[in-house]
Amino acid sequence: MPQTPHVEKHFTASETVRDIVIGMSDGLTVPFALAAGLSGAVDSTALIITAGLAEVAAGAIAMGLGGYLAARTDAEHFASEQAREERETQEIPEAEAAEVAQVFRGYGLAEDTVSSVVTAIRSDRKRWVDFMMKFELGMEEPDPRRARNSALTIALSYVAGGLVPLAPYFFLRSIRTAMIGSVIVTLIALFVFGFVKGRYTTHLPLRSAWQTVLVGGLAATAAFVIAKVIA
Repeated sequence: MPQTPHVEKHFTASETVRDIVIGMSDGLTVPFALAAGLSGAVDSTALIITAGLAEVAAGAIAMGLGGYLAARTDAEHFASEQAREERETQEIPEAEAAEVAQVFRGYGLAEDTVSSVVTAIRSDRKRWVDFMMKFELGMEEPDPRRARNSALTIALSYVAGGLVPLAPYFFLRSIRTAMIGSVIVTLIALFVFGFVKGRYTTHLPLRSAWQTVLVGGLAATAAFVIAKVIA
C-alpha cells in the first residue's frame, strides 16, 4: 500500500521575524505614545507631525544601529570562540576528544560506538571544530550579511510601524478627532501585528494579539495622562 511521503515544514526565518518584531513593536508603540502625549498638551497637528516624524527618524536610526552592533557582536564572539576551539584541538586534542565522547555518551551510545564516532570526527579538524562549536557551545555560524540585514529590517519596520499612529494627523485638522483616529488605527494595527507575530512564534496568536494591544494602549494612555497633568 503506497504511503504519503512525510514532509516536515519548519519555520526557518526566526532571525528576520525577530528583527521585524523588534522594529515594528517599538515603531507602533513609541510614536503612538508620543502623539497621544502631545495631543494632551498642544493644539497643533503640525507640531505633532513634526515631532512624530523626528522621533520616527531618530528611533529608526537608533534601533537599526543597535541591531547592527548586536549582530556584529554575535559574529565577533563566534569568531573568537571558533579560534579558541581550533587552538584547543591542536594543543589539547585528548581533552577535546573526551568532550566529544561525553556528548555522545549523553545520547546513550555504547562505548565502542562512541570510540568509533570520536575517531571519525577528530580525523577532520574542520569537522571537529564545527562539532565543538555546535554541540559543546551551542553556537551556529552567523550569516556574514546578518548585521546589514538586521539593521535594515529593524529600521524599516520601525518606520512602517511609526507612520501608522501619525497617519490620522496628516489628514485631520482637529487634534481630538486625529487622536481618536490614531487610537483606532494603531490598536487595530497592534492587534493584527500581535496576531501575525503569534502565528509564527507561539500557538496562541489571539493571546499574543491582545497582549500587544494592551502594552501599546497602556503606553499611550500613560503618556496622554502625564502630558495632561503637566500641561
